[in-house]
Amino acid sequence: MSPIESVTGLLGLTTLLAVISRRFRISFPILLVLTGLFIGWIPGLPSIVLSPDVVFLIFLPPLLYAAAWQIDNVELKLYSRSVSFLAVGLVLFTSTIIAWVAHTWIPGFSWAQGYLLGAIVAPPDAVAASSVTKGLNIPKRITTILEGESLVNDATSLIIYRYGLVAILTSQFSLWEAGLQFIGIALASVALGLVIGWIMMRVHQAINKDSVINTAVTLLIPYGCYLIAEELHISGVLVVVTVGLFLSARSDEIFTYQTRLQTNSVWAVVVFLLNSLVFILIGLQLPTIVSELNGYTLPESVTYALLISAVAIVSRIVWVFPGAYLPRLLSAGIRKREAKPSWQQVSVLSWAGMRGVVSLAGALALPLTLPNGQTFPGRDLILFITFGVIFCTLVFQGLTLPVLIDELNVRETVDEKQEERKLRRKMAQQAITHLEANHSAGSVHDDVLNYVKNTYELRINELNGMLRASSLSERPAELYQQAIRLQLELLSIERTVLSEQRSGSLLDDEILRKLEQELDLEAARLSLVQPSI
Repeated sequence: MSPIESVTGLLGLTTLLAVISRRFRISFPILLVLTGLFIGWIPGLPSIVLSPDVVFLIFLPPLLYAAAWQIDNVELKLYSRSVSFLAVGLVLFTSTIIAWVAHTWIPGFSWAQGYLLGAIVAPPDAVAASSVTKGLNIPKRITTILEGESLVNDATSLIIYRYGLVAILTSQFSLWEAGLQFIGIALASVALGLVIGWIMMRVHQAINKDSVINTAVTLLIPYGCYLIAEELHISGVLVVVTVGLFLSARSDEIFTYQTRLQTNSVWAVVVFLLNSLVFILIGLQLPTIVSELNGYTLPESVTYALLISAVAIVSRIVWVFPGAYLPRLLSAGIRKREAKPSWQQVSVLSWAGMRGVVSLAGALALPLTLPNGQTFPGRDLILFITFGVIFCTLVFQGLTLPVLIDELNVRETVDEKQEERKLRRKMAQQAITHLEANHSAGSVHDDVLNYVKNTYELRINELNGMLRASSLSERPAELYQQAIRLQLELLSIERTVLSEQRSGSLLDDEILRKLEQELDLEAARLSLVQPSI
């Protein structure tokens, strides 16, 4: 089976699994990993090896870039202290604890190997975190911290990984030099990300009339950023994330509505396909990993994997609880700026530490041999333990996280629907204010003015839940629903005319597509503002 046939088959399978996941409300990434694990053991099927270069270049940049675009910049800035505490402090803490446990309990495991293993399995995965927590309706504060942590911690772990690898390959390591280089690489990466972000903002603004080219540019940016950063030997992860955050905060300045509609649609498909392939490929790796396990028996390897998985889970709990409350005790400024998190919220945050594809790619990227030709020490075991940690955290924690949220009753306390209605009401009121201030003196025909104004007044009445004074004595929601249903019905009639023209006339197809797109956009708008909100 050729690589193209394999990828096509996997994409078809993941699409089917997505339908099953939504139908039976099963966590999609967990279902993918388990399915990949099952397929991998079917005899006679060709093995699919996940190359680290493919992960670091093909999968990681666009997924991180998309995650940076989705995160709330205002919320991220508000909780930046907590994010940094986890993305840097927790990764260093977990790496150190894992290094000590591995050095102490795994025979022949050096401190350098331990730190290398710690760097590989320490960071929770951005893709896994967002995929598992999606739809659980947990508070915005938790989701922002989790997503922000997962965006940055990959850079921390990969820098530790780099120095751990150098220590094994050269038998030389200086802690203070590594620390200074760590800070230097982080600052240089962020600075380069800001420069590239500013340049790409100008590029987007220069071509904002062409939504197709703009969309293509958004697909190229993460790859270009990552390649430039790697060429300069700094963190490609931090550069990609910085560019994504910079541009997402200015999206209203650089994109027209046509570009936003098209870009959002394209990226939704791209992220879905990449996420799907990543998780099913993780499951497919186990048979290959087990077959290459040399020097350790399978029971020994499973024991070590379970031990390191437990350490990774417990280390997060040990770090998160003091980190949530000690800074508040020591700083009046923090107590003033940040609301005190409940222990239930902290518990959920401490349990949401799912590992993913970055950890597996780091393990796969380990060289097979040392510079002197000897086999890289413990590579097979590191790879097996990494898979074990991914599997335990993703499946065990991923399946129990919704149960924990239900048991602790950690749900969003802010009524998002109410907030949405409030914002819609404010927008409509501002529109009426503008009409009355600028178009009440004959600048437009009275019939036009009354038509537009009545539309906004009807929307405001519906959002306020007020009774409309009319002989029908109907609720405004019912009137508003009638108006939208009627408009959608008329759009359907217009679409029928287009269909008849397409099949029975010589009218230019480009005109038909243009009019069809207008109907689609209007239908999408009406569907979004239906009073089901």
